[in-house]
Amino acid sequence: MTVDTTALTQPVDRTKVRAFSKALREKGMLRSRAFTIIVFAFVGIVAALIIVPTLGSIVATAFTRGSGNPVALLPFVLLLAIVGFLVWALARAVGGAAARRYRLSLFASANGMTWHPGFSNPRRPGMIFDLGRNQELHDVMRREQPRSLEVANYTYETGSGKSKQTHRWGYVALRLDTPLPHIVLDAVGNNGLFGGSNLPITFGRDQRLSLEGDFDRRFALYCPEGYERDALYLFTPDVMARFVDNAAALDVEIVDDWLFLYAKRDLVTLDAATWRWLLATVDAIDEKLAQWARWRDERLAGASASAAAGGTVASGSAAPRVPLLTPPPAGVAREGRRLKQGIPWISVAVLVVFGGFWVLSFALGR
Repeated sequence: MTVDTTALTQPVDRTKVRAFSKALREKGMLRSRAFTIIVFAFVGIVAALIIVPTLGSIVATAFTRGSGNPVALLPFVLLLAIVGFLVWALARAVGGAAARRYRLSLFASANGMTWHPGFSNPRRPGMIFDLGRNQELHDVMRREQPRSLEVANYTYETGSGKSKQTHRWGYVALRLDTPLPHIVLDAVGNNGLFGGSNLPITFGRDQRLSLEGDFDRRFALYCPEGYERDALYLFTPDVMARFVDNAAALDVEIVDDWLFLYAKRDLVTLDAATWRWLLATVDAIDEKLAQWARWRDERLAGASASAAAGGTVASGSAAPRVPLLTPPPAGVAREGRRLKQGIPWISVAVLVVFGGFWVLSFALGR
């Protein structure tokens, strides 16, 4: 796929940007101007109550002690410059956000996608969407053909007070042709200190499956117990090569009929190189996803055979009923739908070390 990134960098017409923002507000897709007015009013009140009296005091002191010496007014000039810079930065931020939205919308249109500013409490089956509170999607890019695709930035919050933390992710979501077992590819290259995974959830090590070649050096693959053969069927050498060559910097989750690519940074940006890499990765993986559509969970064959055996023979015939040889239906048995979570051993080790240090300090203090 050829990616047209012109809209990300070309100059924009400020009149069109304002008209675009106005249209978003009228559709209820953007906060009204009241929010911006409140922000500027707050800055004005702070200036009136704090900054202006401070400046007046500086000027009075300068003329009283400095006998009109211009050098004595230097603090006043410096503070005035700081205030001016803050006002300019605030106005630029507001205008820059509007221009960014406009550019992303144009970029989406040029590449067969749609753009939405975002919404709260998304319903997605991926591991990052069930964590924390105040979950928000930002800058949602979508297309339906040739395969349903969604690219967005995502935030959620954990903790409270001083320990409050906002977690930022970018993700790509591809809709699959059939539900598949829950499989996670934890990219080795983006792991943290001491090799700890950057994923928000830890999976039991007894679900780790080792694959051949360079794959294990790039990804740690987790699949439900008993689904090892299914994972080998899905991750044939040619599929593994696509992930190694194109997605080694991203974590991957296959859950239900979705494939997610995760990064702990924004993926919807104005950076043209990021978009070229991202959409090339999607195309490379998408070429191999069609072969996954043939997978069926043999554990569902029993239920399928039982249903097929409900067929009847001709009236009055003594012939026994013979189960029809039909393939299993699309879907995943219960035991393969979700991986079992494990214990984050690195966190436990850190707690043990600090706990031991505290006990030792307490004992020596006595």
